[in-house]
Amino acid sequence: MLVNVRGYVDLVRPPNVVTAVADVLAGYAVAGLANDRLLPWLMGATACLYAGGAALNDFFDRCVDAVERPERPIPSGRTPAAGAAALGTVLLAGGVVAASCATREAGLLAGAIAALAFVYDGWGKRQPAIGPVNMGLCRALNLMLGVAAVPAALAGAWPLALVPLVYIAAVTRLSRGEVHGGTRGVARFALISLGVVLVALTAMTLLPARRSWTGLILVVLLAWRVWPPFWSAYRVPGPGAIRNAVKVGVLSLVLVDAVIGAAYAGALYGAAILATALVAAALARLFSVT
Repeated sequence: MLVNVRGYVDLVRPPNVVTAVADVLAGYAVAGLANDRLLPWLMGATACLYAGGAALNDFFDRCVDAVERPERPIPSGRTPAAGAAALGTVLLAGGVVAASCATREAGLLAGAIAALAFVYDGWGKRQPAIGPVNMGLCRALNLMLGVAAVPAALAGAWPLALVPLVYIAAVTRLSRGEVHGGTRGVARFALISLGVVLVALTAMTLLPARRSWTGLILVVLLAWRVWPPFWSAYRVPGPGAIRNAVKVGVLSLVLVDAVIGAAYAGALYGAAILATALVAAALARLFSVT
């Protein structure tokens, strides 16, 4: 029996995996770009963690997807449920092992991310208040995974984790309306959260110690990219508008990372992180983001 490779690839959401790598690159900038031999381990770890979480997401959602998203790999018959579960488990474990090969602290962070991803997939996503925070914590710790290249830098860097936490919590909360539509109250919450993130990033780029005009330009680009679809989802919170806002929001997390990279490591490094958005966008034409 031939294995449907495309079905398994669809499970792991390749465009989103690229955005996870961007998180680690941003965190690595916060760590001062030190210990470069550890970066491949950290990049591999985050790719495995995100891909594993995505695969398990579809495993746990298989019954709901059979009704609401029949085109997904498991309900469409392209991937067996047992195969998805096995793939997700192996990838999460592989992510923890890869991170542990970098530093002990990175291994602990990866273990926490894997646990949070499993909790979100199996239970958290169905909790209106806890679910978005659960997912936001995954991305917040993913940023810190990059910082863990220099463990001593973690103590001073943790406030930065609030940026992806708030951003992804807003996107995740909004995503609950992808199938049946949402409410203006939820979309308003997403808009306010996005505004908080934009203000925080602007302040970061203007601080005397980290003044970065490139970073400020990237903040403007982020606002230009995400505000219109989020506003459209607020005005008419139907499934189509919300699905588009969520897709743009997920892919634009690379811009958030690029701002952090530019502020901590300079314009060229910020541009390098931004370049990963081109890869994510190209993959988004071939594979599903949501």
